[in-house]
Amino acid sequence: MRTRTVGLSVTGLIVAVVYLIPVYWMVATSLKETGDVFNSPPDLVPSPPTLAAYRDAVFGDSAVLQGIWSSTIITIPTLLLTLALAVPAAYGLARFSLRVNGVVMLLMLAAQMLPTISLALPMFAIFSDYGLVDTYAGLIIANTSLALPFAVVMLRPYMLAIPQDLMDAGLLDGCTGFRAFWKIGLPLVQPGLVMVATLTFVMTWGEFVFGLTLATSDAIQPITVVLNRFVAQFGTQWTNLMAVSTIIAIPIIVIFVLLQKYVVAGISEGGIKD
Repeated sequence: MRTRTVGLSVTGLIVAVVYLIPVYWMVATSLKETGDVFNSPPDLVPSPPTLAAYRDAVFGDSAVLQGIWSSTIITIPTLLLTLALAVPAAYGLARFSLRVNGVVMLLMLAAQMLPTISLALPMFAIFSDYGLVDTYAGLIIANTSLALPFAVVMLRPYMLAIPQDLMDAGLLDGCTGFRAFWKIGLPLVQPGLVMVATLTFVMTWGEFVFGLTLATSDAIQPITVVLNRFVAQFGTQWTNLMAVSTIIAIPIIVIFVLLQKYVVAGISEGGIKD
């Protein structure tokens, strides 16, 4: 038993190191001088480290700062709208036995398999008719359409696990159906809500295709699109690219560090409650 535990720990450590090496290399490259990036053999540790790339490409570039602000404006409303739509949808699919439930769930699963570009082009045509191209509202709607099927599928097992007896007791105490769900059911699915909110944030914060096709002006484009500008026809600005990439990664890393136990618990519990 002890040997098995040690083996699993070593395996987990190796996997973690493999995944963290690219992250370390990204941060290390962002702290190098431009000329040091192409040293052979490469410098494993920046010597000396410099913040020039952050000064020039992040805080000294208004387009990058605007991109970060645009991503924030897009991501937070998308997160809230996704939860506002996914929670009642998942609850309805879990509690009401309708003939179309299976079809709806199948469509939800199929929607997650569609390439984003296959959704972006029809959306561009539709949004053009309604003046939603190159607007935050258009990007929020597009990102919500991408995150919503995932959120519903992930939340439905939690809704199935809400004890019906507790809901009935709430109704007997004089609660309406909505109030019983709000006061009794919703707190029971909190791990699922945190998990879905976290993964929706990650999906939306890192989304690229919608930002590229539905946003045409610098003032609206998210940071993922702005990041692409550092990859030029005649060369890549590696230190600047890695500096901006590090800034983009910070919110995701912070959220996962703070909420990792909820995310892991949410995924594992959701997988066995259906």
